[in-house]
Parts: sequence; structure tokens; C-alpha cells
Amino acid sequence: MIRKCNQSDLQSIYDIINDAAQAYRGVIPADCWREPYISVEEIEQEIEDDVVFWGLEADSELAGVMGLQNRGDVHLIRHAYVITRAQRQGIGTRLLQHLESNADKPLLVGTWADARWAIAFYKNRGYRQVGRSEKDHLLGNYWNIPQRQIETSVVLADKRWGHGRRGL
Repeated sequence: MIRKCNQSDLQSIYDIINDAAQAYRGVIPADCWREPYISVEEIEQEIEDDVVFWGLEADSELAGVMGLQNRGDVHLIRHAYVITRAQRQGIGTRLLQHLESNADKPLLVGTWADARWAIAFYKNRGYRQVGRSEKDHLLGNYWNIPQRQIETSVVLADKRWGHGRRGL
């Protein structure tokens, strides 16, 4: 079952993100890696910044989460993670499909440039990686992240992100 997360899910969101983020250890530049990857306070700040977390329940507990953030003319996919023991079971795909079916405008997702598996996940589902100048523009305008993260990230866009927007 996919459902909107609530305040009582905060610890589960924290646990899922920090468990799954271990895959990024050694992939994320060392100067960007932190332990834990995200704090409870940072998750609360994301929620205050209008990130709505959706979760997929398996065996009466959350197994994966994916956030959706309204940023005006686009939605951002934020913090998409599946707990390690439940990966490769279609949970991420189901969450992504749920967000796609409820989005009324283009979807953008940012991830680390060296996270090849994450990039492949989105490309295999019809997303395209935008060019460098467009990526820099999008990350600077829609995300609130440090310059170093902009330098070491990519952005992928769904099919609603029109060709007329290229070359920003």
C-alpha cells in the first residue's frame, strides 16, 4: 500500500534514508558525505519546505519513501530510497509511478553524478538526463543545495519536460 507519510513516520523515513544511503558511501565525494546522511531535523526542514513524503508499506511497515516537492512550474522528486533488505522488489518503481500519476506538471530529479544505478533507474523509466548548463540552471533555481553538490550532481527530467525548455 502506498500512502502519504505523516509525523508518526518520521523515524521510519530517517531509518530508510540512512540505511539506503550507505550505497552512496565512496560514491558521493568525500567532502559531501556525512554520517548520518540526513538528520531528523533536516527531514523536518524538508517537510517544512513542502516536501511531501509518500511511503510504500510492506508487512505493516514502511519499506520505501519518495518525496514530492512543488516548486511552481515543476515537481521535484526528493529523497527516493528503499530500505536495503527490500530493494530490487519494485518498490521504487511503484513509488515513482504513484508520484507520476499524481503530478500535473513536469517531474525533475537530481542525484549524484557517480550514482550510476540511480541514473539508470530513472533512464529505464523514461527520464532523460539534461545537459550540463541546463542542470546547473535547474539545480540553482529549484533546489536549495550547496555549490559543491551542484557541481557533482545530475538532473533527470520526465517526458513532460519539453524540448522547448532545453538550452537554458
